[in-house]
Amino acid sequence: MIRTALVVAMFAFGATALVAQSDPIAARKALMKANGDQSKVATDMLEAKRPFNLDEAKKVLATFAEAGDKAPALFPDNTKSGGDTAALPAIWENKADFTAKLAKLSSDSKAAIGATKDLDSFKVQITEVRKNCGGCHQTYRKKTS
Repeated sequence: MIRTALVVAMFAFGATALVAQSDPIAARKALMKANGDQSKVATDMLEAKRPFNLDEAKKVLATFAEAGDKAPALFPDNTKSGGDTAALPAIWENKADFTAKLAKLSSDSKAAIGATKDLDSFKVQITEVRKNCGGCHQTYRKKTS
């Protein structure tokens, strides 16, 4: 079972790397869509719209960690303009801060995986992890209506 998951992850990572090289805007949009999808899973568990599942909760956090790890490479200088993107120029003007925020998302998410044992601990952890999302989106993402 673990071997199968590792093989699938390796293929997915390889495909992501290929897409990231050829179209980093599409790759980062897919990465953020995955975050959004997993955030919905978290919200549904927190609001008792779906039963709490420890494995699913940890998958939510792992998805956020993956985004923090992969996203910095998906904002090369040649994607400052063009394409359908909500990325603001502030990303490239403050690249060190942007990258630091993503690193914090990753490290907080990884720590949250280990600290999540049940619904109560998940509530605490996901609340803290999501603060990273808002902190980055407020500064580096165009507001949508």
